[in-house]
Amino acid sequence: METKNINDNFNRHGEEEFNIREFIFRCLTKWSWFAISILIFMSFAAYKILTTHPTYSRYTDILIKSGEQGKLGDQMEKFASMGAFRGNTSIYNEIYAIQSPANIYEVTRRLNLHMNYESEGTFHNKVLYGKSLPIKADICNIPEDAYAKFTIDLNPDGTYNLHDFVYKYGYDEIEDNSTIVKGRLAITASNDNSASDTVSTPIGKIHISPMPHYTQGKEGRSIHVTRNSIRSTASAYGAMLGFTLKDKEADVITITITDKSIQRAEDVLNEVIQVYNERWIADKNQIATSTSAFINARLADIAKELENVDSVISTYKSQHLLPDVQAAASLYMNKSQRINTEIIELNNELSISRYIADYLSNNATKNQILPALQINSSSISAQISEYNRTMLQRNNLVDNSSADNPLVKDLDASLIQMRNAIITSVENQIATLNTQITALQREEQETTARIAQSPTQTKFLASEGRNQTVKEQLYLFLLQKREENELSKAFTAYNTRVITPPTGSFVASGPNRNKIILFSFAIAIACPLGLILLIQFMDTKIRSRKDLEGTTLPIVGEIPLSYKKKRRLPWNKVKQTLQIVVQNGNRNFINEAFRVLRTNIEFMSKEHNHQVMLITSFNPGSGKSFITMNTGVSLALKGKKVLLIDGDMRHASLSTYANSPKKGLSNYLAGLVTDIQSVLVKHESAKSLTILPVGTIPPNPSELLSDERFEKLITELRNNYDFIIIDCPPIDIVTDTDIIDKVSDRTLFVVRCGLLERSVIPELNSLHTENRFKNMSIIINATEMSSGRYGYRYGYRYGYGYGYGYGQGYYSDSAQK
Repeated sequence: METKNINDNFNRHGEEEFNIREFIFRCLTKWSWFAISILIFMSFAAYKILTTHPTYSRYTDILIKSGEQGKLGDQMEKFASMGAFRGNTSIYNEIYAIQSPANIYEVTRRLNLHMNYESEGTFHNKVLYGKSLPIKADICNIPEDAYAKFTIDLNPDGTYNLHDFVYKYGYDEIEDNSTIVKGRLAITASNDNSASDTVSTPIGKIHISPMPHYTQGKEGRSIHVTRNSIRSTASAYGAMLGFTLKDKEADVITITITDKSIQRAEDVLNEVIQVYNERWIADKNQIATSTSAFINARLADIAKELENVDSVISTYKSQHLLPDVQAAASLYMNKSQRINTEIIELNNELSISRYIADYLSNNATKNQILPALQINSSSISAQISEYNRTMLQRNNLVDNSSADNPLVKDLDASLIQMRNAIITSVENQIATLNTQITALQREEQETTARIAQSPTQTKFLASEGRNQTVKEQLYLFLLQKREENELSKAFTAYNTRVITPPTGSFVASGPNRNKIILFSFAIAIACPLGLILLIQFMDTKIRSRKDLEGTTLPIVGEIPLSYKKKRRLPWNKVKQTLQIVVQNGNRNFINEAFRVLRTNIEFMSKEHNHQVMLITSFNPGSGKSFITMNTGVSLALKGKKVLLIDGDMRHASLSTYANSPKKGLSNYLAGLVTDIQSVLVKHESAKSLTILPVGTIPPNPSELLSDERFEKLITELRNNYDFIIIDCPPIDIVTDTDIIDKVSDRTLFVVRCGLLERSVIPELNSLHTENRFKNMSIIINATEMSSGRYGYRYGYRYGYGYGYGYGQGYYSDSAQK
C-alpha cells in the first residue's frame, strides 16, 4: 500500500505544469541553435529579397463628370450634402465599367501586355519594356489562348539566334531545346519593321523587328520572350487594378496598379482611361449614329424621287410645248400656294410619323435606338427620349451581364409598354394629320375649281410642282438635321477628367523587405524553440534534482558535470573521465559539491556509525568509480583515514586509479595472497587514502565475495580506517552488490543525469521501502550547470551555509523531502 502511494506521488510529480523558467534556462544553453537558425533563415530572407523582382506602385486620380441635373438635381445635391441621399451609385457603376473584362482585354491587346520580355540579371531577370526593349517579337497565326516561350540571342552584327522553344495549347505541347533558328534584323534609318526577316520555328513563324531605340553594335545579350494567353493576362491585370473613392461626397476615383515596370504601369493606367472614354463616347453616340443612318437612307430615297419628278415635269413640258403658266389666276394661285404650303408641312410630319410607326412595328428594330426626328408633338418627343434612355440602359446591362439578368427582363417589359404607348400616340398623330390634310385638300379643290379657265396642263404641272416642292423641302430638312447630328457627335466630351496623371514613388513597393525579414526572424526563433520544447517533452531522462522530487530517498549530494560537454553524435555514448577533480584549497563548483557530500557523509557516520558504505547504481557508466575516488580524496584531505575497495571485480574501474596492479582483492579472497596489507595501495593524492584494487579479474566474482573471508576482511579493516567505501557494480545485473550489502552500513545510490529514466524512480522507491539495501541515499551525478543556476546555488550555500550538520544543512533539506 505504501509503495502504491509513492508511485502515485511520483506520477503526480511527472504531470506537473510546464516550468517556463526552466525552459528559458534550457533555451539559453542552446544559444548556438538560435544563432544557426537565425543565420539560415536570415540568409533565406536575403536570398528571397535579392531574387524577387522589385515591383512599383503607380496611381492616378480621375474625376467622373456628372451630367446636367437641372433644378431637381441641384436640390438633390443639397439633400445629399446633409446625408439624406447618396449619389455614389453612378460612380460605382462607372468603376465597374472601367474595370470590366472587355475594357481590360482591349488594354491588353493594344499594349501587347501578353508579350513579356526579360533579360538575365545578377539575382533575377530584368523586365524589358518601352525604351529598355530593343526588339519586338510577333508569333504569326498563333491562337489567342496559346502559350509560347523562346529565347533570342542578339548579336552585335544585327543577327539573332532563336532557341529553347516551348508551346502549349490545349493538348498540344512542344518543347524543343536543340533547334537553333538564325535570322537578321533589317536595320534602316526608320527601323522599318516590314523589312525584317520572318523565320520558321518549331512553334510557327516568328517575326523579329527592331524597336526605334535599337542600336546595332551595342546589343549582345539574351532576351527571354514569353507569350501568354491574352485572356489570362487581361484577368491578371484586372486583378492588379485597385479602385478607391477619394471621398464619399466626391466623384474622384483613385486607380492604382503594381507592376515590375514603372513605364508599363503608367501606360496601363493611361490606356485604361482612354479605352473607357472611347467606349463611353461610343455609347453616348449610339442615338446619333442611328439617326445619321436613317437620314442618309432617306436622303438617298428622296434624291431618287426628286430626280423622277424633275424628269416627269421636263418630259411633259417638252411634249406639250408649254410656256410658263404661273402668271394665270394670281389671286387664287396665292391662296392655293398657302394651302399647298400647309399641306406640305403636314405631309412632312405625316411622312415622319409613318416612318416612326413602321420603325416601331418592325421586330428587327426591337432592341435598337429610335431616331431622334423632329415631331410637332411634345408628348411623342418626350416618349421617344425616355424610350431611348431606357434602351441604352438595357443594352449596357446586357453587355456587362446577359439577357437573362432580372434587371434586363424588367427593362424589356418596360420597353414593350413604352413602345406600345409610342405606337398609339403616333397612330393618333397620323389620324390627326390625315384629317387636317383632307380638309386642306377640299379647300384646295374649291380654289382650283374657281380657276375655270386653267387648262388641264396647268393642273397637271401644278400637281407635279407641288410634289417636287415637297420633295425638295424634305430633302433640305434632312440635310439640315444630318449636319446638326454630326455636330452633336463631334462635340460630345469625355466623361472623365484626369486630376493627377499616373505617378508614384520610384522606391520599390515590393518585395516587402521588413515583412520578409520579420517573418524569417520569427521562424528562425520559433524553430529552435519548438525543437527544444519537443525535446523537453520527449525527454524521459532525469536531468536535475527537480526530477527526483517524487522519490522518498534522501539526497546526500549533487555533483555537477566535471567537464565541458562536447557535441557528439546521438549514438556516441558520453563517458565521465576517470580523473581526480578534488584538490586541496580549490573552491570551484565540483570541489564545493564534494565538500557538501563529505560533510553529509561525516554527519551520517558520526550520528549512525555508518563506517562502511557501498556505492552502486542502476546503469553502467553512472560515474560510481569517479564519485568513489573523489569522495575518498575529499575525506582524506580532511585527515580521515579512508579505504576505497574496488568491489566491481568484472570491470575494475576504480583499480585504474592505482594503475591496476596484478594482485588485489580477488587474489586475497582466492587465497593466493595471505597478507591484505601487501595488496593495499597508498594513493599519492592524499597520505591517508588507501585503495584496495581488484587485482586479477576472477572468473567467479560472486563466489569470492560470498566467502566468509570477505566478511572477516571488512570486520578487520573497520578497526584501521574511519571510512570504507566500496565501489560496486550496478544492481540487478549481477548479485555482487546484494552480497556486499551484507557487510555495509549504508548504500549510496548514484543517479546520473541524462542516463537514468524517470520511469525507474518508482522502482528506486520500492528498493527503499522494501529495505533491500541498508540506509539508501542518493547522489545525483553529472548535473549540467545551466546559465549559472548551479553556480548561484553553490555560491550561496557555500558562502553562507558551508559545514552545517545533518539537521540543518544540505542533506537535511533532502531528507525532509
